[in-house]
Amino acid sequence: MFDTSNLPTPEPIMETIDRVKEFEKIPLAEQFPFTNSYELVMHAAQRFGNDTALEFLLQGLADEETQKTSFTELGNKITQAANLLNDLGIGEDDTVSIILPILPQAHFSILGAQAAGIANPINPMLEADHIGEILSAADAKVVICLGQSEHTDIWQKVSEAVGKAGCVKTLLTVNVPGLCTSEPHSAENSGIEVLDFDSSIAAQNNSALASDRNFSSDQIAAYFHTGGTTGRPKLAQLTHGNMAFLGQIMQIYTAHQERHTILCGLPLFHIYGCIIQGVAAFSVGFKIILMTPSGFRSTQAMMNFWNYIDRFQVKGFSAVPTVLMALADIPVGDANIDCLTNINSGAAPLSHPFELSFEDKYAVNVGNGYGMTETTALISRAPLIQPPGSVGMRIPYSEIRIVHLEGAEVIKDCELGESGSIMVKGPQLFKGYKIESDNKNAWIEDGWFNTGDLGYMDGDGFLYLSGRAKDLIIRSGHNIDPELIEEPLNAHPEISVSIAIGLPDSYAGELPMAYVVKTPGSEISAETLIAYCAEQISERAAVPKRIEFIDTMPLTAVGKIFRPSLRLMITEDVAREVLTKSNIEASVTSELEKKRGLVVSISTADKANISATKQLFKNYIFTTDIS
Repeated sequence: MFDTSNLPTPEPIMETIDRVKEFEKIPLAEQFPFTNSYELVMHAAQRFGNDTALEFLLQGLADEETQKTSFTELGNKITQAANLLNDLGIGEDDTVSIILPILPQAHFSILGAQAAGIANPINPMLEADHIGEILSAADAKVVICLGQSEHTDIWQKVSEAVGKAGCVKTLLTVNVPGLCTSEPHSAENSGIEVLDFDSSIAAQNNSALASDRNFSSDQIAAYFHTGGTTGRPKLAQLTHGNMAFLGQIMQIYTAHQERHTILCGLPLFHIYGCIIQGVAAFSVGFKIILMTPSGFRSTQAMMNFWNYIDRFQVKGFSAVPTVLMALADIPVGDANIDCLTNINSGAAPLSHPFELSFEDKYAVNVGNGYGMTETTALISRAPLIQPPGSVGMRIPYSEIRIVHLEGAEVIKDCELGESGSIMVKGPQLFKGYKIESDNKNAWIEDGWFNTGDLGYMDGDGFLYLSGRAKDLIIRSGHNIDPELIEEPLNAHPEISVSIAIGLPDSYAGELPMAYVVKTPGSEISAETLIAYCAEQISERAAVPKRIEFIDTMPLTAVGKIFRPSLRLMITEDVAREVLTKSNIEASVTSELEKKRGLVVSISTADKANISATKQLFKNYIFTTDIS
């Protein structure tokens, strides 16, 4: 068993693949004793006691007083939340949906729901219809949500959604002073009981679970929404074993570090915020600064970001690339940020030229890892010394396999340096999707999960991403299923066929767009179709920003639409538009390379413009060859 009594260790434990293999010689069950998230966090609560686990900033002001929660209080609140849910009839197979911004109560709710039954964190920015669809798919009996507020419409959307879902029996409202109003709550459906979350859990026993539940590692702990078409959300089933493994593996990755403070601006409905900056951070004993209910979306808090690094002596934080780009434009001012040593970037590709410039500007290391909801946030993780362009090495007790696929059949295993489909297996891998039809083609022979991404391995065990086989659009780390856009477009009477893809964007990485073939004689405009989509698509982030009309779709030899051709087409168009806007004359071509994926070649007419051209494309995630 890994001994935590002698931390910190003199040096990092997992810097090479040989060290990973050495660590794995001790069986997983002997190395990591905890099999569920509840007992893991309760152990941390007992171990770290009155030390601060959470500090919450409500407004994002520079010097505002924080709301503090100790590890003991964290354990008590989680236990009380679980006992309340047990009183409300939640058993180990029942679902509790949590629709909250970034609040301490979000942690109490998610972990308490997992201790009583199954937690289902939901993005509070979704529209009411979409929230209702997820509630129905999860068969939620209890919903924990924010109370009425002048600052957000969460309560109104949830009230409408639970009325339509038909499965919810109780609403627990979190009423935060200064954020929520004091008006009494009532659901649109009069048959739904409405209770105050904080006062209700305060009346519960905080010393032990009233259910006397016996946990097992293969029990489902949470349903995480990962996309899906309108009316049929896709829910990933994560187990207690998944979460306990991630919490304990983080103890290994941070073994060489003193306990320290991290800053959280990531939403807690997202797998990374919930697990890595939740369960795992609690397990290690980190202090977490919750940066307002809106996190990185708070304009006020972002203005004071560097002040927070100095004020709270933050050593690290995790973010998506768009946040790092925003921070690059915010002056450090008088703040001393020497305490900041590492940043983890994830959820979306990060431009390598931008990464280098950010590291140089702030004297901080930016690590790139790789994971997804289905792998409890991690597939590979970067050591201190990371080869350029890689996303790190596999985590212990897991496997990565690069193959060529034909449908769901493996044609061959790839050689080192040869790009192919990325397959994973390990204790962090989820239990499958809740709806069985979603599992089709997700699993490839003998328990291997098809990530839908393309990449290759080097001889030192490092993984490199080279593209996507699946069709997701990744907007600022937010996954958008193209079918969410294509379904309403294809139902339009003046559309023959549509295909949604990612529009390259220097800030968001990708934005949703669609190529459309109109019916004969149609004169419908792109603006009209975008307005139509805004009415039809329940996920605001998925509304296309651009629509391009084409005569026919590019097809494969067997008659299927060939999306890569469309990606090449729009990437070239965007590159030319960027050059034209800057009055730089250049030729633009693109191709799909086996190793590097989509590569844009730009040949400038005046070679004196090469440096300026490189700056123009520094923040784009596609690879460029500029001459």
